[in-house]
Amino acid sequence: MRACRHRLRRTLYRRRRVPVLKVRLSFLVVVATLGAALIPRAVEAACPSTPPLYLTLRYEEDYSFLRDAACRSDVWDPVKYIALDREGSAYVSFGADARLRYEYFHNSLWGRGVQDSNGYVLQRYLLHGDLQAGPYLRLFAQFQSSLEEGRAGGPRATDEDTLEVNQAFLDLIAPLSHSDSLTLRAGRQEISYGSQRLVSVRESPNVRQTFDALRLILAVDSWRIDGFVSRPVQIEPGVFDDERDSERAFWGVYATGPLPVLPTGHTDLYYLGLQNDAGRFDQGIAREVRHTIGTRLWGRPGDWDYNVELIYQWGSFGRGDISAWGAASDTGYTFRAAPLRPKLGLRANINSGDRNPRDADLQTFNALFPKGAYFGEIAILGPANLFDVHPYIEVRITERVGVAVDMDSFYRQSDRDGIYSPAGGLLRSGRVSQASHVGEQVAIQPEWRIDRHLSLTANYTHFFAGRFLRETGPGKEIEFVAAWAQYRF
Repeated sequence: MRACRHRLRRTLYRRRRVPVLKVRLSFLVVVATLGAALIPRAVEAACPSTPPLYLTLRYEEDYSFLRDAACRSDVWDPVKYIALDREGSAYVSFGADARLRYEYFHNSLWGRGVQDSNGYVLQRYLLHGDLQAGPYLRLFAQFQSSLEEGRAGGPRATDEDTLEVNQAFLDLIAPLSHSDSLTLRAGRQEISYGSQRLVSVRESPNVRQTFDALRLILAVDSWRIDGFVSRPVQIEPGVFDDERDSERAFWGVYATGPLPVLPTGHTDLYYLGLQNDAGRFDQGIAREVRHTIGTRLWGRPGDWDYNVELIYQWGSFGRGDISAWGAASDTGYTFRAAPLRPKLGLRANINSGDRNPRDADLQTFNALFPKGAYFGEIAILGPANLFDVHPYIEVRITERVGVAVDMDSFYRQSDRDGIYSPAGGLLRSGRVSQASHVGEQVAIQPEWRIDRHLSLTANYTHFFAGRFLRETGPGKEIEFVAAWAQYRF
């Protein structure tokens, strides 16, 4: 009898009318409306046919389906969903990520700087807890430890951060309907948009990128609109000593939704703003205020996939004006019925460079906060003053074993500007050579996903130096070897 009354109350509760919330731009009004949001979250879905994949942004994972004990099949499921109340609407989820990585460079930076004959070891450990305190409140926290051992010359900026709060943020959630919501997110957090060409968690390097940010996230129909103001977190190698970067501010709006005019089409539309008190380019160092607008078109019609992005930037650099641009594409075709299911693809990028280092204006493209391994795991060149053509092939030997082979040819877009690292640092000035050819890069990368948790990956890359590198200093060929094991739960 008690169970019948409980089911009757729950049925009546679900049939209550959804209050209409009038959303305004002011954060104060948003917070005020949270108390009026009386709509429960959607009932948990049935058990997934296969366990969900672990995501780059761990806070986007949803383990509410584990409320049903029949869905629990993994050894880690007992810590992925721990109910905090009788109904199970409040719960906590724990997870972790451990990576052990070996890297070796022969002729690092084409022979310039400290050389290492033995290679070095990188370790990264991430541990997080996700508290879902009902439908309106959430707390997420993640600790990280990144360690380096054996590198000649010591750790690079993104190699070591002994112990730090990687993420710690609060979500206040206002449900707008059965599936729509408005979320106010405040605190330290990772941010990643689109193909990670401009905003990324920087997964390949040992220390990931985080921001101290305030975000307002609107999910309505099939659209997600994300507005934010932030400062990047400055990495320090010690214990709990990272601080927000006082020289740089980062803000913007990023929207993603369907685009039915293209086959299985989707689009990203965005504006991103950056202020850097000490922007550094081949032209010099000055205060940089840069505005970026762009769009990305992407989809997977049948065996094809496409991903095209167009970007324009304007602003000021010192007393001069900024006018820069970029374009990128990644198109492929998968032969699903053929042995090994090969995929043939072609990537291409072009990003503007400065036309005249002696005038005040700047045309060098700034990729803002891109993925660290932008053109491959060797992670030497970044997308500024660069044009590249990048064919590749991927094959699946088994369901869990794959191999990718690629070749990348690099040219300077402007022969008056230098070449830059993925983080935007100047690698070689363009003032002493008119050559455009930077070089070619050939790589092979096998990967074995042993199970849902454990994967083993290796990479070998050979970089053939072009005329520009030979004319501007050491221009030796680089050999790069990396191997890493990663475990997640």
